[in-house]
Amino acid sequence: MDSPVLTQLFRQLFSHRASRCLARKLPTNLLAARHAPIQRRGLASRRMEGETKSESRWVPRQHVYPEGRTEEFERYPMVTSDMLRNRRERPRRVKMLLRDFIEDSLYNPNYGYFSKQVVIFSAGEPFDFSAMASEKEFFQQLSHRYTEFEDKLDYQEYNELRQLWHTPTELFSPYYGEAIARYLVEDYKYNFYPYHDMNIYEMGAGNGTMMLNVLDYIREMHPEVYERTKYKIIEISTNLAGLQQSGLAASAYAKGHASKVEIVNTSIFDWNTYVSSPCYFLALEVFDNFAHDALKYDFETGQPFQSQVVIDPRGEFFEYYTRDLDPLAAQFLERRDAACTSYPHPLQSSRLAHKLRTLLPFRSHLTLPEYIPTRLMQFFDILYQKFPNHKLITSDFHSLPDAIPGINAPVVQTRYQRQTIPVTTPLVHQGYFDILFPTDFQVVEAMYTAITGKFTRVYSHGEFMSGRADIEETQTRNGENPLLSWYKNASVMITL
Repeated sequence: MDSPVLTQLFRQLFSHRASRCLARKLPTNLLAARHAPIQRRGLASRRMEGETKSESRWVPRQHVYPEGRTEEFERYPMVTSDMLRNRRERPRRVKMLLRDFIEDSLYNPNYGYFSKQVVIFSAGEPFDFSAMASEKEFFQQLSHRYTEFEDKLDYQEYNELRQLWHTPTELFSPYYGEAIARYLVEDYKYNFYPYHDMNIYEMGAGNGTMMLNVLDYIREMHPEVYERTKYKIIEISTNLAGLQQSGLAASAYAKGHASKVEIVNTSIFDWNTYVSSPCYFLALEVFDNFAHDALKYDFETGQPFQSQVVIDPRGEFFEYYTRDLDPLAAQFLERRDAACTSYPHPLQSSRLAHKLRTLLPFRSHLTLPEYIPTRLMQFFDILYQKFPNHKLITSDFHSLPDAIPGINAPVVQTRYQRQTIPVTTPLVHQGYFDILFPTDFQVVEAMYTAITGKFTRVYSHGEFMSGRADIEETQTRNGENPLLSWYKNASVMITL
């Protein structure tokens, strides 16, 4: 629910345009990330769930670490996102690694972004692309459906802070899901049929649309495979797991899919069941919301420093960097150096440039931050340990516009009055901002192979879809094809 605190937050965002935290408005472009058509609504004044009256009014975050408070901050306990899971209020007087701050912001069961705020757009009936004159008309129809979708939600309960976004699964249903299904069936028949069942695991299934599209296609086109198919969703969000179950009750029971599906409401990082059978693991637009650590490097020595976040008694955030790397960050650097021959790095410019930089007045001796996917590395470990005979199918963004400064840096954004608002720091009010990272598939592919021993292939989104989707169904009258031309900044990686 909305609150006076959040209302004041956004009033300040709009009244103080020079705020350090406020960046330019995102373009009304649905191609690159999760944007909704922009409109304006009035202010609300209800308190949000998981927030107390004692929480401080938001002010622009300061980037300068207050050296005079070092002794105070050193007394704060070091916590992790796991330790904060049962908290109903956002923590104060603590410090944590940046990855734990991001994990808590996105996934805390009581105030996290995915737990409480996210609404995933559903287009309803499939778009009739063949009846559209061009891709422009598709965009117009999509904008119209977006407005109708949110108008209906506002009629039920008005919310100017609704965090609404979409996925290609929803925009191009059922064609996107059918393309994934074609790949699954083709690979299954070649490698496992009829000696093993078709076991599919999907992590972060959103509305459950991919599940329904895949099962519908397999049942209609390959009934002999459908008889051997089992579909299991692993969903961290209780709200989304309930939505998936509701969709199953409303649609799948009538269609006969109910006996095929199991929804497990848990985090993949809490998974403790050993799956020895061959299986397919779907992770579509999941990597981008895995928590990252931030490192800076000393220009002179190259020594890495790791980001930690301090939250003071007023709920203000401060970031500082320590030379003491935690074991997970150190392990990532070791594995990356062993697996990759080259990768983007803050120290890649010439030594002379580094030397000159250190001579400039008021310049930091540390580089811009590099954001490393430590949580993704842990996910690969789980696949290796718990799903040894898996085949991974993943799709995500390899680049993102309007990212904050740094290497592999995230986009941090929220929605207010149906307008996307990007900011310039990940240290934001927990639960109300999406924090999404690009995926460096060159690094990810090498580390996945090093950890699991499995080889992969990476496609562009358009390349993968053109070989497996029914592209005639998504082509407009002038020959344009939104399924192929949209999401040009996304890639698909599959296990061979």
